[in-house]
Amino acid sequence: MPSTLRIAAIDAGSNAIRLVIARADSPWEITRLEAERYPVRLGHKAFTEHRFDDATLRKAVKGFRHFRELMDHHEVQRYRAVATSAAREARNRRALLDRVAQKAGLRLEVIDGAEEARLVRTGVLAAVGDKLSPRLILDLGGGSLELNFMKQGAVEFSTALPIGTVRLMEMFSIRGPVNPEQVEGVQHYVTSMLASLVPQRPDLAGQLAVACGGNADALAAVAPGPQEHGIGTLGVRLLRDRLGEILRRTVPERMRHYRVRQDRAEVMGIAAIIFITLGRWLNLRQFVIPGVGVREGVLRELVVQHFAAAPRAEDGREEAARAAAQSLLRRFRCDPRHAEQVRALALALFDQLGPVHQLLPDQRLLLELAALLHDAGYLINADGHHKHSEYLIRNSALAGLSPDERGVVAAAARYHSKAVPEPHHKLYASLNGGRKRHVRALAALLRISEGLDVEHNQAVRNLAVELRGKALLVRLHGKVSRRILLEARRKAEFFRQEFRRKVTFATARGKGARR
Repeated sequence: MPSTLRIAAIDAGSNAIRLVIARADSPWEITRLEAERYPVRLGHKAFTEHRFDDATLRKAVKGFRHFRELMDHHEVQRYRAVATSAAREARNRRALLDRVAQKAGLRLEVIDGAEEARLVRTGVLAAVGDKLSPRLILDLGGGSLELNFMKQGAVEFSTALPIGTVRLMEMFSIRGPVNPEQVEGVQHYVTSMLASLVPQRPDLAGQLAVACGGNADALAAVAPGPQEHGIGTLGVRLLRDRLGEILRRTVPERMRHYRVRQDRAEVMGIAAIIFITLGRWLNLRQFVIPGVGVREGVLRELVVQHFAAAPRAEDGREEAARAAAQSLLRRFRCDPRHAEQVRALALALFDQLGPVHQLLPDQRLLLELAALLHDAGYLINADGHHKHSEYLIRNSALAGLSPDERGVVAAAARYHSKAVPEPHHKLYASLNGGRKRHVRALAALLRISEGLDVEHNQAVRNLAVELRGKALLVRLHGKVSRRILLEARRKAEFFRQEFRRKVTFATARGKGARR
């Protein structure tokens, strides 16, 4: 078995940046060595002005340099640093990534909502083990709310909503005590987002819901419920009873009374409103609070990769493949924002349509790479660029992938536009039957995703899929134009042919285009 490993996870959230350093002696023995929280509010202006100001960037870099020193002190061998909602929305996020790399020597990765939710699931399921079988796993942060609806240990439906404490604090100009008008505004916003982006309002009465994040941890101390198998809970009714006193207090009063830091005191009233609204909407009396989140998910994956018997998991092939794709993205002069948008939408569709496409998890990475590189062929010529994309990907080094996997990525990228797989297409014909099916399925998802960003303006901020028998309804959140709806409808035709499912698109407000 591989030797002891020293690992670190960094979660650059919207309200603070957090580090945890641990020692792993086996896949089951993980000992925390140090944990620290650096109070940088990356969400400041990220959700209202969509940028980081200079003061936030300077403070963030200072925090990362401090974390680098701690990691060096503990002789950390492997790490992963991820940035979430605020970095996703800041148009100048590249400035943050570059400064962190230059000043702290750390590679910071901006992850999408689906990856954030997946990491939270990994951390929760590792923490609760066989004790609990949650129906819902949620993570409330400063910028977003990730919801994972589970069924028999597997994801039934997952989505990221633009509901976060810092986001709402700046949206409703809340700086201290929360007045009734602000309370009503937050409640209405949360309810509207849930109704728009969560298909068929679920009734979770009598079922277990797990809540993660610093907001959940802080409120569980204010309104504790009965334990579940030795794990603490947040009682919704008690929180509702204590809401008035939380909202009336000033920030300094909350700091003294609840013994929390200033940045937590500023948003805990908003978090309380969100949890009470969630409890009412989902018919829940309490939330289980395991005290884990993104960082624990990252640590768990680093440990699994290190101690896995298979060399491919041990050498971090996914990270290597993504890094190689990003390098090719720059070399082929692709539009990085369009590529990232198509990637995010494609992965959201992959995660939500598992019961339809029935692809294994390793195909998710291949879809991600195809989405990033689908426009590579423009470097050669706009005409027939899809064929040039196939050629460039097939003949480029993508670390961590087998030749067959690289072939699937190249072929899926070829069929992102108009062409469909044909027996006389040389690369497609060279693949075995299973790989051919993978190409068709991935291309069907990629086409829709590319159509949803046809204007290259990242108008679609989020999507949610509803399965309705043999039909699908894709709800789109954002400033979605008629052109986007028409293009998505056109590009969904290949999906309909492949999976025999009619696809309908609608905006979050209910306006849409139907096939």
